[in-house]
Amino acid sequence: MSRILLTIAALALSGCVTARLHSEAELNVAARGCGLALGELVQEEDAKRLLFVFRIAPTVQQRICVARWARKRHMRTVIIEAITEPQA
Repeated sequence: MSRILLTIAALALSGCVTARLHSEAELNVAARGCGLALGELVQEEDAKRLLFVFRIAPTVQQRICVARWARKRHMRTVIIEAITEPQA
């Protein structure tokens, strides 16, 4: 009986895990592992649960790789495909 309660408690608490701020080195290793260039994977301190991908037209494999990496770390992936700079 206590084993069942312990299992239920562990499952309930596992849903409460919060994302942490990953170092630039960790993000770069993940980026390279997913076929992205250094600096294309970014995490903001204000939004630790979001993992931003800054790349024009990332492949399906790259999207899946990043999404899996993020999901394992309790994060959501945000893909920003195009950035336009204001003209002077």
